Amino acid sequence: MLEEIADILRNTALITCLVMTMLLLIEYINVTTRTSGLDRLRKSKFGQVLVATLLGVIPGCLGGFASVSLFTHGVVNFGALAASMISTMGDEAFVMFASFPLQALLLQGMLVILALVVGYAINLVVKQFPAPFAHHHLAIHAADEHHHEEKVSSRWRDNLKHISFQRALLIGGLGLFIIAALSGTLEHAHEHGRAYSHAHHAKNFLFSERWLNLLFSAVAIAVLIIIIRVNEHFLEQHLWEHVIKKHFTKIFLWTLGALVVIAFINHYIEAQDWVKDNLLYMYLAAILIGLIPASGSHLVFVLMFAHGNIPFSVLLVNTIMQDGHAGIPLLAESKRGFIYMKAIKIVIALIVVSGSLWWGF
Repeated sequence: MLEEIADILRNTALITCLVMTMLLLIEYINVTTRTSGLDRLRKSKFGQVLVATLLGVIPGCLGGFASVSLFTHGVVNFGALAASMISTMGDEAFVMFASFPLQALLLQGMLVILALVVGYAINLVVKQFPAPFAHHHLAIHAADEHHHEEKVSSRWRDNLKHISFQRALLIGGLGLFIIAALSGTLEHAHEHGRAYSHAHHAKNFLFSERWLNLLFSAVAIAVLIIIIRVNEHFLEQHLWEHVIKKHFTKIFLWTLGALVVIAFINHYIEAQDWVKDNLLYMYLAAILIGLIPASGSHLVFVLMFAHGNIPFSVLLVNTIMQDGHAGIPLLAESKRGFIYMKAIKIVIALIVVSGSLWWGF
């Protein structure tokens, strides 16, 4: 029992630290590399679907937010929005690539192909879907109106000499995560799942757990350097307010809760046998929970698949249905767009369910 509790806490720490590290990195890249080509994009339906699909591939909700903003202001059409919402795996993408990288790559590839096909098909059928706002009302930070790159760096010696509480906390947390990942403290937790992932058992394989933790450490070191170098404004307003305060508690609690539920299922229920006998209920749950316009609730399906409790098709259905936090601004700005989006996803999910039951995957 104590070992199981330790594994839950270890996995929670690993997943939370990994997701937060990636979110911090993406926030930095997003702010420092803003570019403009919206007018050319607006004139190309092909380009809109392609760009929106690639935005959806960005792990986390950043690409989804961008696609919703572009759609609501008339820069991209509804087909492009649909492509982005289908290709995205939300915040759960980080957990998938950490837990079962090969299957995650396969899933992402399937979503990209599906997104491109559906996006282009919608553009052939739907000639015009009105956006809530005119394109010239697109909200852009004042600094981004005149500069392709926002200056965020400052003298690192001054940053450390007059270190703030937020910077000290981020440096300390990242430092502990790097030490734990490099020392192997976080590694063996994955091995106790019943069928967690073949990639974690392949000792000489590129995506083995050792290589993944070295990769995570390298990313964390890069983020640590960023935290040391950025100015106080960027640190407090972007990294602390936009990422840590908004995401850390939610990700930690959702991850901990999901792992506790799965540990209970594995301990008291023959989950694989139950799922086999009640597969239709799992598909229904995957569709209904996928209607929730937020990340977090879908993590249960990710971790259940990682532990071998559900087939790949259930994870695929839930991933198609969800759209991360990007569904929230879409619902707020265009309720009709949100309803049509979910209706299209339900149709696609039901087709996948029918195919999986027919072919047995």
